[in-house]
Amino acid sequence: MTTTTMLERAIRPASGWLMLFACLVLLVLTPSLIVVGAAADSPILFIPGILCGVGFLVSLFGFQAVQPNDARVLLLFGDYVGTIRESGFFWVNPFYTKKRISLRVRNFETGSVTTPEVKGADGKVLSHKSRSAGRPSKVNDRDGNPIEISAVIVWKVVNTAEALFEVDDYEDFVAVQSEAALRSLASRHPYDSEDHETSLRGSTTEVSEQLQEDVQERLDKAGVEVIETRISHLAYASEIAAAMLQRQQAQAVVAARMKIVEGAVGMVQMALEHLSRDNVVQ
Repeated sequence: MTTTTMLERAIRPASGWLMLFACLVLLVLTPSLIVVGAAADSPILFIPGILCGVGFLVSLFGFQAVQPNDARVLLLFGDYVGTIRESGFFWVNPFYTKKRISLRVRNFETGSVTTPEVKGADGKVLSHKSRSAGRPSKVNDRDGNPIEISAVIVWKVVNTAEALFEVDDYEDFVAVQSEAALRSLASRHPYDSEDHETSLRGSTTEVSEQLQEDVQERLDKAGVEVIETRISHLAYASEIAAAMLQRQQAQAVVAARMKIVEGAVGMVQMALEHLSRDNVVQ
């Protein structure tokens, strides 16, 4: 099964200032032609005046101001026309449907919940869009130990056509797929390791790079680029934290005793080498 990628088409619209001057001309001509037609009692002059008025009203819907790091996706009766990526004041076909999409760098922490914007019947915003603080996800590591983990994902939209038309809600898609990638990564590695293998606690840089690759692979179809990923929280789950702490303390005691033994054996070896070198003993 093959999937097609929707390519973004960047377009350069007409300057809005030139069309604004043209609209002002239409605004002046509309009452002038109507007044002249009424004074001359000539219905022929009414028609251009009416057309100028209609053209002025329709042209007002074509003005579009684009801020830096913003884009406008243009649709004509359901067909994708192109994307305005440049900032400035422009004029486009008044019949275009214009969808705003941000190209700014965004970040979020896995486990957070997004509350959508709520509007009243009159269109007034009752509550703004908000995002709660991230809560660590509970997952089993490779050894089956329950751990709590969360990560910070830094991303931005690079393909506006894919972001709007390939997925239903690209922001929710980023959040869900990042959470799934983090859980998959945590289940592939142990929390800690004594054999110098990749572990969640001891190989933070390698784990973050793997997480970035996993998240990027899942978000390619949504036109999103993952800039950076970082593990923001990592700990044993509360039900085994005390037991794991005791195990770590026991391992530290054993390691310390091994160091003491190694030091004692080294001192004895040095003493024997010194006695042999001075021909004290053979």
